This record gives sequence, structure tokens and C-alpha cells, in this order.
Amino acid sequence: MAVVRVKMLAGNWKMNKLNSDLEPFFSAFMQSAGLVSSADLAGRLDLLFAVPATLLARAVEICRPLGIRVAAQNVHWEASGAYTGETSLPMLRELGVSAALIGHSERRQYFAESDTSVASKTTACLRDGVLPLVCVGETLDERQKGMTAEVITRQVLSILAAVGTLPKDLVIAYEPVWAIGTGMTATAAQAQEVHALIRSLVAAQLGIPVAAGLRILYGGSANPINIAELLQQNDIDGALVGGVSLKPEEFAKMVRSAL
Repeated sequence: MAVVRVKMLAGNWKMNKLNSDLEPFFSAFMQSAGLVSSADLAGRLDLLFAVPATLLARAVEICRPLGIRVAAQNVHWEASGAYTGETSLPMLRELGVSAALIGHSERRQYFAESDTSVASKTTACLRDGVLPLVCVGETLDERQKGMTAEVITRQVLSILAAVGTLPKDLVIAYEPVWAIGTGMTATAAQAQEVHALIRSLVAAQLGIPVAAGLRILYGGSANPINIAELLQQNDIDGALVGGVSLKPEEFAKMVRSAL
């Protein structure tokens, strides 16, 4: 029997919005998406918002009854310690946060995230029962040099090597760095090619059943116009959405398309 992977749309708010924005946003979003309760999503679509740390507690209060996951945008791999400015998994779980964004290209570019730290954060999440959304992707220079497969393989294998015998409940997001916030977007065929590569790497390392159940999201300027074509691809299971997810009516269009 074929594995059915529930599609996921994940909004990454980056460093935007205040607590006072939350209720107006989700009220407008739910209304525009035609969603009344969590029952409207159950088994049909996973919705997730990765919000700034200052919004996590209130976002959980608002989103939990709606059946929407709330994710942190970063996490430390240690449970506690002398890591000024960091947030641990026990701290997130205390707030009811059930997922974490890991290794986003901006974290890699601006804050020296490495394959090693991404792997450490991934395994910590898996041990603690927090869903990791792990980002991989190549820069424009790497794509132009024909290094896409090499870069993706290195990043994915680093993660998989660390997972070992831990639970395999994770999501991988392919975000071509050259298509984030630039207006450039990978074609559906280009995205599918990389998604298929990722699934094949997971199959080789962790087995076909794990690979068949793994959700892989596209994270390069997905929008209401291209989401339908992206979701028609065999190995694209949703999208990690940046700027559009800040606009309730626009993100709602993507939700309606996915549903």
C-alpha cells in the first residue's frame, strides 16, 4: 500500500510581528482560508508557523485550538548551560512548542550554522520529541558551478549520519538560497529533481519505508501562483513560506490551494 504523506505548509515569520499582531492575523487568516476549527485540517493538511521567540507563548495559546503547530526558529542542542542568548528544548516544550526550524539558510549565512551544529540540533529535537524542520540548499554560485547535487548530498548525509537509531519523525525543507527573497523561483521540475535526490539519499541511508514517509518541503519563494504546480510533483510535500506567510489573505490562498 502506498504511503500517504499529509501535505504541510509552514510559515516562517523570521524577525517580524509583535504579540499585538497575533490575534488579528489568525482571525483574518482563518476566515480567509475558510477554516473554522481544527477538524477542518485534520488528516488533510499540516499548518505550522515558525515565529520569533517573543511570540511563542501567545502563539501556542491561539494556535493550539485551531490545530496549527507553532515552531521555534532556532534551538540549542543542550538542555541547559552557559549558552547566553540561546533557547533549550525543555524551555520550548514548557511553552507547548512542538517543532523547531533548524539550519535555515539565514542561520547558516549570518550566524555561522554548520552541518555539524545542524545535525546536533536535529538529533536533540528527535530525542526530545520536538519535530525538526531541517533546511538544506545551495547558493546561486554553487548552482551556477553545477554543485547542487554535491552540496545537497553533503548537507543531507550529515543529518542522516547523526540520526542513527533515533525516531525518524523529521521534515526536510529544500530551500535554494538563490530563490529566497529574490523573486527568483526554481521551476517545479528543478525543485522536483532535488526533492527526488533527497528522498533517494534517505532511502539509501535509512531505508525505503522511512524515505517513503518523509515529508520534503520546498522553500524558495513559494507563493499562491506556483503552489499548485509544486504540490503536483511526486516528491514535493508542501512548502516553507517566508514573506507570503506574513500576509494572512495571501497565505490563506496557498492553504485553499493545498486543500
